[in-house]
Amino acid sequence: MDILLCGSFDDAERDEWLDALRSACPDANWHLSPSADEAQRIEAAVVANPPPGALRHLPNLRLIQSLWAGVDRLMLDASLPAGVPVARMVDPAMNQAMAQTAVWATLSLHRGFFRYAAQQQATRWQQWPQRRADEVRVTILGLGQMGRCCASRLAGLGYTVAGWSSRPTEMDGIETCSGNAALQGLLQRTDILINLLPLTPQTEGLLDTPLFNALPRGAGLVNLARGAHLVEDALLEALDTGQIGHAVLDVFHHEPLPAEHPFWRHPNVTVLPHVAAMTDARSAAGVVAQNLQALRDGRPLANLVDPKRGY
Repeated sequence: MDILLCGSFDDAERDEWLDALRSACPDANWHLSPSADEAQRIEAAVVANPPPGALRHLPNLRLIQSLWAGVDRLMLDASLPAGVPVARMVDPAMNQAMAQTAVWATLSLHRGFFRYAAQQQATRWQQWPQRRADEVRVTILGLGQMGRCCASRLAGLGYTVAGWSSRPTEMDGIETCSGNAALQGLLQRTDILINLLPLTPQTEGLLDTPLFNALPRGAGLVNLARGAHLVEDALLEALDTGQIGHAVLDVFHHEPLPAEHPFWRHPNVTVLPHVAAMTDARSAAGVVAQNLQALRDGRPLANLVDPKRGY
């Protein structure tokens, strides 16, 4: 099978991916810059935010496999070949990495570790009251595979966990709900809000003043999904008034985050450089190999994107 590897890589990243994919798919013919004749033979494209139009001249393309979990930017490319299925990356290793970040952020907010880090810089020794985990109410927005993994890990630590999704879903031992009316009620009893929603027209800008005002005063916010979910000026206002006590942000409208951005210096914002769950080429290559084998065998493909929903 002839396969195109295409994306917004630097040379080192491209070579790392190519080595991992060749190891996982030793019988495939991998192409980086195919000639016109080679383009005729390509049946699958493995991509990471490819340039618009990069897949236009592949007449025998049967699968577009993304290396990233988020496909919102890919799906905005109007030149994607019509009718070719798109699969997103669902890697158990990424799910675990995201859950680790969610646990760290929740523990840090619950136990006041960000406050203690600031006290260290000021050489101030002061203890603060400590709540039990079961007294801290954590809400996960988005119950896809990452959201479900995070919810399970946090519940295992004793937190009172609830989840919200666009469609009804169920989880053993965890309260779940869907719909805007249910969300408003859930927000009112949330101490820490973790966003793991896919980015769609319906969720863009969701983290805005009305949502912040629905939370109890001083709630913590953790955005691990997409920068476009967040209205940044609204968050800054909510932080300055104390409506949001502390925000942990891993994703931003513009990345890298500009040096002059107020998030860098705000005392109640923790900035991460989009590292909550970095794709591991070794494990992700195995996921790609499984879907490519399914394509060869004529079996159902995994983790296909619904074009109408955008994820």
